[in-house]
Amino acid sequence: MMVGQDTGVLQGSWRQLLLAVCALSLSACVSQTVKSTSVPQVETLDTDIAEALLLDVGVVIFDPGLDVEEDADFVYPEVRRAEARYMPTLLVEAIQSSGAWGAVRVVPDDNQAMDLLVDATIIESHGEELELRVEARDASGRLWLEKSYETKASKYSYETSRTRFDPFQAVYNQIANDLLALLKQRTPDELARIRLVNELRFAQSFSPDAFEGYLEQDSKGVYQIQRLPAEDDPMLLRVRKIRERDYLFIDTLQEYYASFNGQMLGPYQEWRKQSYDEAVALQELRAESRRRLTAGAVAVAAGIAGVASDNRGARSAGNVAIAGGGYLLKSGLDKRTEADIHVQALEELGLSLESEIAPQVIELEDRSVTLTGTVNDQYDQWRELLRQIYQAEVGDLQPAPQGEET
Repeated sequence: MMVGQDTGVLQGSWRQLLLAVCALSLSACVSQTVKSTSVPQVETLDTDIAEALLLDVGVVIFDPGLDVEEDADFVYPEVRRAEARYMPTLLVEAIQSSGAWGAVRVVPDDNQAMDLLVDATIIESHGEELELRVEARDASGRLWLEKSYETKASKYSYETSRTRFDPFQAVYNQIANDLLALLKQRTPDELARIRLVNELRFAQSFSPDAFEGYLEQDSKGVYQIQRLPAEDDPMLLRVRKIRERDYLFIDTLQEYYASFNGQMLGPYQEWRKQSYDEAVALQELRAESRRRLTAGAVAVAAGIAGVASDNRGARSAGNVAIAGGGYLLKSGLDKRTEADIHVQALEELGLSLESEIAPQVIELEDRSVTLTGTVNDQYDQWRELLRQIYQAEVGDLQPAPQGEET
């Protein structure tokens, strides 16, 4: 091959390399933001359920998922713990709006006398994306739902003039619809048994000896009713009174959670709005950085091969490629530094939010309770007080005779 031909081939190769490098750089500028998000309507029942069969639902304070978050750049522990208290209220509102349930409450833990308990773990949460892993079980221990839900917020979600729903309302509405679909599959007899099991489990938690033998768990951990106490059993009547007091306390907690959400909404919405912009920018910067680093490495490698050539034109083109590749490498590293700045900005926003979510104090009949991160401890103290009240009321009453077999 002639020198001119050789040079022409090499120049063609460099042109192809240049085009590839340009394509890699330009492709990093493509935005993947979501333009709009469809929010499903919460469905309702076609027929009414008898009031005595309406299931009470407890939505447990979410697990913040600090040990399962995949993208550590968006994990701010105090903000995540606040989200874990904020999000259950949104889910409660969605479930309530179906009109198919009894009382739907946020509860501090899963040790509750609820017909249906809903647990969720936050897998990922920032202004752009929310992913939850949800599990729901009824009082008998039967699993209703085990599913992951995720969605991305629209770029318009944080515009005040457009905001009607939470940016991730689609997740809460879909969970509510899935629970409703499962409820429709239950027969009246099944609903009645769930409520009976719930009452008996609550009774056993206060007086294990008096209510021993009424329930039995099978090999799958599902509670089966063995017999029932008489409707006029004095111990059962006292347990029901205690249960009503417990519900009153949990209803007081609803006021706390509502107050908490009201105070958190403003700063949290602003944090999510800014973290949305930061998340999108960070992803674009990372993509651009990777492409520039890759393109730079390719150019430098090709340049080194050209410099080693015996052809003067190839050596000259190789030097140019090395210089250009070095620039792309440096540019890619600069982009990584810029991405780190965005991460720091997110941390500052998270710290700002933490200062806005101070503990709340609620007034009970006989005490003031400070609800902070130790709400569970406070609730445990309340349950212990209820046990003392129960024991004082029961006094010397003997356990009821064994009820009828089921």
